[in-house]
Amino acid sequence: MNVSGALTYLVSTLIDLYITAVMLRLLLQWVRADFYNPVCQFLVKLTNPLLVPLRRVIPAIGQLDTASVVLMLALELVSVSLVVWLAPGTASWEMVAILAIKKLLATLLWTYFFLVIIMVILSWVGARARHPAIPLVFQLTDPVLRPIRRLVPAIAGFDLSPLFALIGIRALLLLLGS
Repeated sequence: MNVSGALTYLVSTLIDLYITAVMLRLLLQWVRADFYNPVCQFLVKLTNPLLVPLRRVIPAIGQLDTASVVLMLALELVSVSLVVWLAPGTASWEMVAILAIKKLLATLLWTYFFLVIIMVILSWVGARARHPAIPLVFQLTDPVLRPIRRLVPAIAGFDLSPLFALIGIRALLLLLGS
């Protein structure tokens, strides 16, 4: 039985989930989502224990919450270092840093990939539902879809911008090697 492999998987998955929570909080700040929304409150309570002390040391740059970016990068460095440390062979710190940045970018792209898919499904079946996550999905995907909507107008009432967004996101993921 490979106990170190299972432990590595468990720890890196938990770190990745936390990174995704921090990333979602950062994206929700970026789109100026309603932070009284229960989903936003959950993300705030989940990420505050690490973000609040870090914000005392690292100030924001303009509207960018620099502490969130530093926290995501630090956690990703820990995750990648753990995997590299337990794997056979060695990797330089530069390689670990590059892998961490690539993994963060891939996480951002995959997050948007799934958000666009969820938005499409919600537009078909549940746009009028009253779940607190629904308006957040539309708010998060709007900055990605709006420029595409300007280039590709709706055809016969069908909005094709999610299709082009998914194709573009997937192409970027392939360029990253993800």
